[in-house]
Amino acid sequence: MRFFLVAILALVLPITADPFVIDQVSSASKPTTPLLIELFTSEGCSSCPPADRLLERLDGQSIQGVELIVLSEHVDYWNHIGWKDPYSSAFYSARQQTYANRFRLDSVYTPQIVIDGTTEFVGSDSAAANKAIGNALRLQKLRVNLSLVPVIAGDGSRLQVDIGQLESSFGMRGAEVYIAYALNRAESQVSAGENAGHKLAHVSVAKKIAKIGEIKNGEKFSSAFQLDHALGVDAKNGRVIVFVQEPHQGRVIGVALTHL
Repeated sequence: MRFFLVAILALVLPITADPFVIDQVSSASKPTTPLLIELFTSEGCSSCPPADRLLERLDGQSIQGVELIVLSEHVDYWNHIGWKDPYSSAFYSARQQTYANRFRLDSVYTPQIVIDGTTEFVGSDSAAANKAIGNALRLQKLRVNLSLVPVIAGDGSRLQVDIGQLESSFGMRGAEVYIAYALNRAESQVSAGENAGHKLAHVSVAKKIAKIGEIKNGEKFSSAFQLDHALGVDAKNGRVIVFVQEPHQGRVIGVALTHL
């Protein structure tokens, strides 16, 4: 798999530093719009820590009218240069490659942010993030509701997922439903590779992403799932994200998050 390093194009600044996004969501009458922000990153990439810090700022943002739901997906194609990223997976590399094909990029690269499956840019570019978030807020979204249901017998809980009706106005015949298990926070003391000697911190680190269903045009989706705590996503440091995406990894039309 080919890849290349991308230079840091801008200083990492809080998202609220750009009035573009604030103007889009300043009205108290507007309902909250959730957006999925995926960061493709690696602990073996020296350009990635600034993007990890930007994602952390986005995860902590409180902007009226918008909910930024972030997901850090660690690719594995940097592992051969001396440091094996403990959070990396070939699955996330393949997911990024699918985006690269859709965006008609010459190659995958890190760090890369993809917002709602529709826009991609260098993961440390806060100005590009502001613009992409503002543009994404204009698009129609599908309602996704999550609720945790305690399991009386045994440990753990079940996740109730309820998704609104997929209407023809979305411009697709059907959509796919995915669940992502993620760590709220994760850290590594890197001892080799480009980031050797640095302690790296991450937020919303994906442990598993899996397809759990499909929705056809005119239908709703409702189902409950037993949460898989064997993945190492425990109640003290875990979150679950459910998102609805156009087939073949297209536009994300709905997303919701719940902490365990």
